[in-house]
Amino acid sequence: MTEPITRPDMTAVPPKPDTPPAVRDADCAAVLPAASAAKRDRRVLRAVLRWTAAVAVFAVAGSTTAYGVTRMERTDVPGLVTESDGRWTYPTLTAPPLPSGSPGPFDEANKAGAHYADLRALVLPAPEGARLDKALRGTEGWLATDTFLKEYRDAAEHDELRQKLVDHGLRHIAARGWTTEDGTHTRIYLLQFDTAAVVDELRDRHLASYSNPAYAARGTEDTVPDEDFPTAAQIDELVYSVYVEPEPYGAEQVRQAYLGAGDVLAVVLQSREGGAKEVPFQQTVALQGRLLG
Repeated sequence: MTEPITRPDMTAVPPKPDTPPAVRDADCAAVLPAASAAKRDRRVLRAVLRWTAAVAVFAVAGSTTAYGVTRMERTDVPGLVTESDGRWTYPTLTAPPLPSGSPGPFDEANKAGAHYADLRALVLPAPEGARLDKALRGTEGWLATDTFLKEYRDAAEHDELRQKLVDHGLRHIAARGWTTEDGTHTRIYLLQFDTAAVVDELRDRHLASYSNPAYAARGTEDTVPDEDFPTAAQIDELVYSVYVEPEPYGAEQVRQAYLGAGDVLAVVLQSREGGAKEVPFQQTVALQGRLLG
Protein backbone atom coordinates (compact mmCIF):
# COMPACT_ATOMS: atom_id res chain seq x y z
CA MET A 1 0.00 0.00 0.00
CA THR A 2 1.36 3.42 -0.89
CA GLU A 3 2.21 5.59 2.09
CA PRO A 4 -0.15 8.55 2.50
CA ILE A 5 1.19 11.87 1.37
CA THR A 6 0.59 14.94 3.52
CA ARG A 7 -0.92 17.77 1.49
CA PRO A 8 1.12 20.95 1.54
CA ASP A 9 -0.26 24.09 3.10
CA MET A 10 -1.66 25.87 0.06
CA THR A 11 -2.03 29.16 1.99
CA ALA A 12 1.71 29.49 2.41
CA VAL A 13 3.63 31.55 -0.13
CA PRO A 14 6.42 29.51 -1.70
CA PRO A 15 9.92 30.85 -1.34
CA LYS A 16 10.97 33.45 -3.87
CA PRO A 17 13.46 32.46 -6.55
CA ASP A 18 16.94 33.80 -6.54
CA THR A 19 16.91 37.60 -6.58
CA PRO A 20 17.17 38.84 -10.18
CA PRO A 21 20.25 40.83 -11.17
CA ALA A 22 20.21 44.20 -9.52
CA VAL A 23 20.12 47.37 -11.60
CA ARG A 24 23.20 49.36 -10.83
CA ASP A 25 22.46 52.96 -9.89
CA ALA A 26 25.62 54.17 -11.54
CA ASP A 27 24.68 52.69 -14.90
CA CYS A 28 21.15 54.03 -14.73
CA ALA A 29 22.35 57.53 -13.89
CA ALA A 30 24.64 57.45 -16.89
CA VAL A 31 22.14 56.40 -19.59
CA LEU A 32 18.61 56.91 -18.16
CA PRO A 33 16.71 59.73 -16.62
CA ALA A 34 15.59 59.19 -13.01
CA ALA A 35 11.96 58.50 -14.08
CA SER A 36 13.05 55.80 -16.57
CA ALA A 37 15.07 54.05 -13.86
CA ALA A 38 12.05 54.03 -11.56
CA LYS A 39 9.87 52.55 -14.34
CA ARG A 40 12.41 49.82 -14.99
CA ASP A 41 12.52 48.94 -11.30
CA ARG A 42 8.74 48.55 -11.31
CA ARG A 43 8.87 46.33 -14.44
CA VAL A 44 11.46 44.13 -12.80
CA LEU A 45 9.33 43.86 -9.66
CA ARG A 46 6.22 42.94 -11.68
CA ALA A 47 8.17 40.27 -13.57
CA VAL A 48 9.39 38.76 -10.32
CA LEU A 49 5.86 38.68 -8.88
CA ARG A 50 4.44 37.05 -12.03
CA TRP A 51 7.18 34.41 -11.97
CA THR A 52 6.55 33.71 -8.26
CA ALA A 53 2.79 33.37 -8.85
CA ALA A 54 3.39 30.92 -11.71
CA VAL A 55 5.61 28.77 -9.51
CA ALA A 56 2.91 28.74 -6.83
CA VAL A 57 0.22 27.63 -9.32
CA PHE A 58 2.34 24.77 -10.64
CA ALA A 59 3.26 23.69 -7.12
CA VAL A 60 -0.41 23.54 -6.13
CA ALA A 61 -1.43 21.68 -9.28
CA GLY A 62 1.42 19.17 -8.98
CA SER A 63 0.78 18.48 -5.30
CA THR A 64 -2.96 17.99 -5.89
CA THR A 65 -2.33 15.49 -8.70
CA ALA A 66 0.12 13.45 -6.63
CA TYR A 67 -2.22 13.41 -3.65
CA GLY A 68 -5.12 12.29 -5.82
CA VAL A 69 -3.20 9.35 -7.29
CA THR A 70 -1.84 8.13 -3.97
CA ARG A 71 -5.28 8.18 -2.38
CA MET A 72 -6.92 6.14 -5.16
CA GLU A 73 -7.61 2.47 -4.63
CA ARG A 74 -5.41 0.14 -6.65
CA THR A 75 -8.33 -0.97 -8.83
CA ASP A 76 -9.15 2.67 -9.65
CA VAL A 77 -5.83 3.26 -11.40
CA PRO A 78 -5.74 1.96 -15.02
CA GLY A 79 -3.25 -0.86 -15.44
CA LEU A 80 -3.17 -1.74 -11.72
CA VAL A 81 -6.29 -3.90 -11.49
CA THR A 82 -5.48 -7.08 -9.54
CA GLU A 83 -7.77 -10.09 -9.57
CA SER A 84 -8.09 -12.34 -6.53
CA ASP A 85 -5.69 -15.29 -6.54
CA GLY A 86 -8.06 -17.42 -4.46
CA ARG A 87 -6.68 -16.70 -1.01
CA TRP A 88 -9.09 -16.69 1.91
CA THR A 89 -9.45 -13.83 4.38
CA TYR A 90 -8.38 -14.97 7.83
CA PRO A 91 -8.74 -13.00 11.06
CA THR A 92 -5.62 -11.40 12.47
CA LEU A 93 -3.44 -14.19 13.86
CA THR A 94 -2.08 -13.74 17.37
CA ALA A 95 0.17 -16.28 19.05
CA PRO A 96 -1.15 -17.28 22.48
CA PRO A 97 0.92 -16.11 25.45
CA LEU A 98 3.49 -18.40 27.00
CA PRO A 99 3.38 -19.13 30.72
CA SER A 100 5.76 -16.87 32.59
CA GLY A 101 9.34 -18.02 32.22
CA SER A 102 8.57 -20.69 29.59
CA PRO A 103 10.69 -20.85 26.43
CA GLY A 104 9.35 -21.01 22.89
CA PRO A 105 9.26 -24.41 21.17
CA PHE A 106 12.43 -23.73 19.18
CA ASP A 107 14.47 -21.88 21.76
CA GLU A 108 17.91 -23.39 22.27
CA ALA A 109 17.12 -24.06 25.92
CA ASN A 110 13.99 -26.05 25.00
CA LYS A 111 15.57 -29.40 24.17
CA ALA A 112 12.22 -31.22 24.01
CA GLY A 113 10.75 -28.76 21.52
CA ALA A 114 7.76 -28.40 23.83
CA HIS A 115 4.88 -26.03 23.15
CA TYR A 116 4.00 -24.55 26.53
CA ALA A 117 1.16 -22.43 25.15
CA ASP A 118 -2.37 -23.84 25.19
CA LEU A 119 -2.54 -26.22 22.22
CA ARG A 120 -6.17 -25.29 21.56
CA ALA A 121 -5.11 -21.71 20.94
CA LEU A 122 -2.55 -22.85 18.35
CA VAL A 123 -5.14 -24.25 15.93
CA LEU A 124 -5.67 -21.98 12.92
CA PRO A 125 -9.02 -20.13 13.09
CA ALA A 126 -11.53 -20.45 10.26
CA PRO A 127 -11.51 -17.83 7.49
CA GLU A 128 -14.27 -15.29 7.07
CA GLY A 129 -17.57 -16.68 5.84
CA ALA A 130 -16.74 -20.32 6.61
CA ARG A 131 -19.16 -22.71 8.34
CA LEU A 132 -17.57 -24.47 11.31
CA ASP A 133 -17.53 -28.25 11.59
CA LYS A 134 -19.28 -29.06 14.88
CA ALA A 135 -17.95 -32.61 14.90
CA LEU A 136 -14.42 -31.32 15.54
CA ARG A 137 -15.22 -29.13 18.54
CA GLY A 138 -14.58 -31.96 20.96
CA THR A 139 -15.09 -31.65 24.69
CA GLU A 140 -13.78 -28.32 25.99
CA GLY A 141 -11.67 -28.17 22.84
CA TRP A 142 -10.08 -31.62 23.21
CA LEU A 143 -10.91 -34.15 20.50
CA ALA A 144 -11.39 -37.89 20.99
CA THR A 145 -8.84 -40.06 19.18
CA ASP A 146 -11.61 -42.03 17.46
CA THR A 147 -12.84 -38.86 15.72
CA PHE A 148 -9.37 -38.28 14.30
CA LEU A 149 -9.12 -41.90 13.14
CA LYS A 150 -12.26 -41.46 11.01
CA GLU A 151 -10.17 -39.38 8.63
CA TYR A 152 -8.58 -42.59 7.38
CA ARG A 153 -10.17 -44.73 4.73
CA ASP A 154 -9.63 -48.27 5.95
CA ALA A 155 -11.48 -48.95 9.20
CA ALA A 156 -9.54 -52.19 9.61
CA GLU A 157 -6.39 -50.11 10.15
CA HIS A 158 -7.86 -47.82 12.82
CA ASP A 159 -6.90 -50.04 15.74
CA GLU A 160 -3.35 -50.32 14.45
CA LEU A 161 -3.00 -46.56 14.09
CA ARG A 162 -4.58 -45.96 17.49
CA GLN A 163 -2.04 -48.26 19.10
CA LYS A 164 0.84 -46.46 17.44
CA LEU A 165 -0.42 -43.17 18.84
CA VAL A 166 -0.71 -44.71 22.29
CA ASP A 167 2.73 -46.29 22.07
CA HIS A 168 4.26 -42.92 21.24
CA GLY A 169 2.60 -41.24 24.20
CA LEU A 170 -0.15 -39.16 22.60
CA ARG A 171 -1.22 -36.59 25.20
CA HIS A 172 -4.18 -34.92 23.52
CA ILE A 173 -5.61 -33.64 20.21
CA ALA A 174 -6.93 -30.18 19.39
CA ALA A 175 -8.79 -29.67 16.12
CA ARG A 176 -10.86 -27.35 13.97
CA GLY A 177 -12.74 -27.81 10.72
CA TRP A 178 -14.79 -25.65 8.37
CA THR A 179 -16.41 -25.50 4.95
CA THR A 180 -16.15 -22.43 2.73
CA GLU A 181 -18.74 -21.17 0.25
CA ASP A 182 -17.08 -22.96 -2.68
CA GLY A 183 -17.47 -26.32 -0.90
CA THR A 184 -13.87 -26.75 0.26
CA HIS A 185 -13.83 -28.79 3.48
CA THR A 186 -10.80 -28.18 5.73
CA ARG A 187 -9.78 -30.20 8.80
CA ILE A 188 -6.80 -29.44 11.03
CA TYR A 189 -5.59 -31.71 13.83
CA LEU A 190 -2.80 -30.94 16.29
CA LEU A 191 -1.51 -34.04 18.08
CA GLN A 192 0.78 -33.34 21.03
CA PHE A 193 3.39 -35.75 22.39
CA ASP A 194 6.13 -35.51 25.01
CA THR A 195 9.09 -34.51 22.85
CA ALA A 196 10.08 -33.48 19.34
CA ALA A 197 12.11 -36.68 19.00
CA VAL A 198 8.95 -38.76 19.48
CA VAL A 199 7.11 -36.74 16.82
CA ASP A 200 9.98 -37.14 14.36
CA GLU A 201 10.11 -40.88 14.88
CA LEU A 202 6.33 -41.33 14.54
CA ARG A 203 6.06 -39.12 11.51
CA ASP A 204 9.07 -40.42 9.59
CA ARG A 205 8.74 -44.14 10.33
CA HIS A 206 5.03 -44.73 10.76
CA LEU A 207 2.91 -42.01 9.15
CA ALA A 208 4.43 -39.92 6.38
CA SER A 209 7.03 -41.40 4.09
CA TYR A 210 8.33 -39.47 1.09
CA SER A 211 6.23 -41.34 -1.48
CA ASN A 212 2.86 -41.44 0.29
CA PRO A 213 1.17 -41.50 3.70
CA ALA A 214 1.21 -44.84 5.52
CA TYR A 215 -2.56 -44.64 6.00
CA ALA A 216 -4.85 -43.60 3.15
CA ALA A 217 -7.09 -40.63 3.83
CA ARG A 218 -10.83 -41.06 3.53
CA GLY A 219 -12.04 -40.49 -0.03
CA THR A 220 -8.69 -41.14 -1.74
CA GLU A 221 -7.68 -43.84 -4.18
CA ASP A 222 -4.09 -42.75 -4.65
CA THR A 223 -1.76 -40.12 -3.19
CA VAL A 224 1.52 -38.68 -4.46
CA PRO A 225 3.96 -36.05 -3.15
CA ASP A 226 2.89 -32.50 -3.93
CA GLU A 227 5.90 -31.31 -5.88
CA ASP A 228 4.32 -27.89 -6.47
CA PHE A 229 4.06 -26.95 -2.81
CA PRO A 230 6.25 -23.82 -2.53
CA THR A 231 9.20 -23.64 -0.17
CA ALA A 232 8.19 -20.04 0.55
CA ALA A 233 5.15 -21.43 2.39
CA GLN A 234 7.34 -23.43 4.78
CA ILE A 235 8.83 -22.47 8.15
CA ASP A 236 12.49 -23.37 8.63
CA GLU A 237 12.02 -25.10 11.99
CA LEU A 238 9.18 -27.35 10.78
CA VAL A 239 9.39 -30.56 8.75
CA TYR A 240 6.82 -30.98 5.95
CA SER A 241 5.33 -33.93 4.10
CA VAL A 242 2.74 -32.69 1.59
CA TYR A 243 0.60 -34.85 -0.68
CA VAL A 244 -2.05 -34.49 -3.35
CA GLU A 245 -4.49 -36.93 -4.90
CA PRO A 246 -3.65 -37.18 -8.63
CA GLU A 247 -6.16 -37.36 -11.47
CA PRO A 248 -8.45 -39.15 -11.96
CA TYR A 249 -9.71 -38.62 -8.42
CA GLY A 250 -13.40 -39.42 -8.50
CA ALA A 251 -16.02 -37.19 -6.90
CA GLU A 252 -13.60 -35.04 -4.91
CA GLN A 253 -9.90 -34.42 -4.58
CA VAL A 254 -8.00 -34.53 -1.28
CA ARG A 255 -4.86 -32.61 -0.32
CA GLN A 256 -3.02 -33.37 2.91
CA ALA A 257 0.02 -32.27 4.87
CA TYR A 258 1.91 -33.61 7.90
CA LEU A 259 3.93 -30.98 9.79
CA GLY A 260 6.46 -31.90 12.44
CA ALA A 261 6.64 -28.90 14.80
CA GLY A 262 8.55 -29.73 17.95
CA ASP A 263 6.35 -31.89 20.18
CA VAL A 264 3.32 -31.33 17.93
CA LEU A 265 2.31 -33.22 14.81
CA ALA A 266 -0.09 -31.17 12.68
CA VAL A 267 -2.28 -32.94 10.13
CA VAL A 268 -4.05 -30.74 7.57
CA LEU A 269 -6.60 -32.16 5.14
CA GLN A 270 -8.55 -30.30 2.50
CA SER A 271 -11.07 -31.77 0.07
CA ARG A 272 -13.39 -30.38 -2.56
CA GLU A 273 -15.71 -31.76 -5.20
CA GLY A 274 -14.25 -31.15 -8.63
CA GLY A 275 -10.76 -30.47 -7.29
CA ALA A 276 -9.14 -29.01 -4.18
CA LYS A 277 -7.51 -25.73 -5.14
CA GLU A 278 -3.80 -25.17 -4.58
CA VAL A 279 -3.78 -21.62 -3.23
CA PRO A 280 -6.14 -21.97 -0.23
CA PHE A 281 -4.42 -25.23 0.74
CA GLN A 282 -0.96 -23.65 0.60
CA GLN A 283 -2.22 -20.63 2.52
CA THR A 284 -3.81 -22.79 5.22
CA VAL A 285 -0.70 -24.93 5.71
CA ALA A 286 1.55 -21.85 5.75
CA LEU A 287 -0.50 -20.04 8.38
CA GLN A 288 -0.85 -23.12 10.58
CA GLY A 289 2.91 -23.54 10.40
CA ARG A 290 3.46 -19.97 11.51
CA LEU A 291 1.28 -20.43 14.57
CA LEU A 292 3.30 -23.50 15.54
CA GLY A 293 6.66 -21.94 14.76
